[in-house]
Amino acid sequence: MNSSPILKEYSNDFQAQVVDLILDIQQQEYNIKITMEDQPDLFTIEEFYQNGNGNFWVAIYDDKVVGTISLLDIGNKEVALRKMFVDKEYRGSKYNTASLLLNNAFKWAKEMSIKAIYLGTTPQFLAAHRFYEKNGFTSVEVTDLPENFPVMKVDKKFYKYLVE
Repeated sequence: MNSSPILKEYSNDFQAQVVDLILDIQQQEYNIKITMEDQPDLFTIEEFYQNGNGNFWVAIYDDKVVGTISLLDIGNKEVALRKMFVDKEYRGSKYNTASLLLNNAFKWAKEMSIKAIYLGTTPQFLAAHRFYEKNGFTSVEVTDLPENFPVMKVDKKFYKYLVE
């Protein structure tokens, strides 16, 4: 059995699993008061994320979606990292799911000549903060975000990554 998940570009075949994974982590694991209705992008992933310099990927293990990540084109050769979620069973060094997803996004950004990746996250995601910082993201103020960056109401902490 493969010890690492396989990364694939999103297709509608994965929609139900993607929605279930993201909502479960948000609502059950982190007790964030967010619903499907608050995230209409989850039902139009191909149109919303997979255009311009954007894309959406899933990590698959044994035919199950265990992780997601996306880059949303916000113009000016900049993207917003969105919807990075990893099933808690697949976090850490055993599977390296988060690193596989992020490195794939970095590779895509480089190939698309992206200048910078921005992201917003919630204060509760402390392990995510450490992960992003360990991977070269620097903390920025909300006032330092590009004009087109979509600030979500639950996001209070923001990061920037300069693509080399």
